[in-house]
Amino acid sequence: MDGAFGAYTRWAVVFLIIFVLFILVVPFGYGAGGAAGGCGC
Repeated sequence: MDGAFGAYTRWAVVFLIIFVLFILVVPFGYGAGGAAGGCGC
């Protein structure tokens, strides 16, 4: 049970880091004309 909880915590931390990076990168992408993937939205 401890191993499962540890794995869940690790996934939660990784997801949080990715989410924060995404939030920080998207505005720069829009500012640079869609550099973050060239969405063009």
